[in-house]
Amino acid sequence: MKKISKITLIVLSIITSAFHFSCGSAGEKKEAGLKNHTNNMDQKLDKITFGAGCFWCVEAVFQRVKGVKSVTSGYMGGKIKNPTYREVCSGLTGHAEVCQLAYDPKEVDVATLLEIFWQTHDPTTLNRQGADTGTQYRSAVFFHTPEQQKEAEAWKQKLNAQHVFPNPIVTEITAASEFYVAEDYHQNYFNENGTEPYCQIVIKPKMDKFLKAFKSKLN
Repeated sequence: MKKISKITLIVLSIITSAFHFSCGSAGEKKEAGLKNHTNNMDQKLDKITFGAGCFWCVEAVFQRVKGVKSVTSGYMGGKIKNPTYREVCSGLTGHAEVCQLAYDPKEVDVATLLEIFWQTHDPTTLNRQGADTGTQYRSAVFFHTPEQQKEAEAWKQKLNAQHVFPNPIVTEITAASEFYVAEDYHQNYFNENGTEPYCQIVIKPKMDKFLKAFKSKLN
């Protein structure tokens, strides 16, 4: 496991606090059609899938990480096929809002991705990130390989042992299941809607802290 950096010890300063705007309330737009995710990724790329609250925030962070070639927002971990955003937001499907990353392991290792994951959300709040509440906003690592599982579990154990967070980490670490790509208007959301209230109030402050803390890891 990668040694925990000094940046990790100040992780609490990067966690997003509660806000008056929520991802669900900001997403009142016409539903677009869904289709199952088709794996068109280069065979040389690895995949990992993260849930860390609203997928707009997660996407914006990892789009800027060196070695990450694509970030796709979608749904994972539920019990029905082809869920829509409205269905997922009901909390009845069991899906989490997630981002699936395709990354080049020669440019960025899974330990670095996990370090960024832990530091850019609060993994101690069950089914909640700030004002976004519900099982769809749960903290989760959906691993695609045994190595990713081992690394994620080691990070979680180490962070808890060092009491980096004031409360125990509740992040779910589980094998990746079927991934459903979210509606088109959710993709590349922050880049295309950066002036909207949710982006300015919730995502931008998080991005500013992330960009400063991980300057050497950016594209």
